[in-house]
Amino acid sequence: MAHQVFAIETAGGVDQPVVAVFGNDHIDLHAYPPGEAASVAEEYLTAAAEAGFREVRVIHGKGTGVRKAIVRGVLSRHPSVAGFADAPAEAGGWGATRVVLRQPDEPTSGGRSPGG
Repeated sequence: MAHQVFAIETAGGVDQPVVAVFGNDHIDLHAYPPGEAASVAEEYLTAAAEAGFREVRVIHGKGTGVRKAIVRGVLSRHPSVAGFADAPAEAGGWGATRVVLRQPDEPTSGGRSPGG
């Protein structure tokens, strides 16, 4: 299983390493405060696209919906995102988002939610 380490700059200006396990095709944002969720998700999506993933899952939790809203905002404007929707029930349902990533030769007009 391959690991890729990349740095996230936090609000305090300190870089915090983030390890993405690219054999698992997902990232769990529960470990990050809502204020860091956007930058972590952006970096993860970029790294996943560069690693050649076609589909990934971002776990944001069900809670109050703050992380989900943050994630959906990132997905709607990230150039590597072709589309996104709630994950299937067996993969987290509305507590996770399934993300389809663009192939390198696809146009980049920002993410769209297919059918909702």
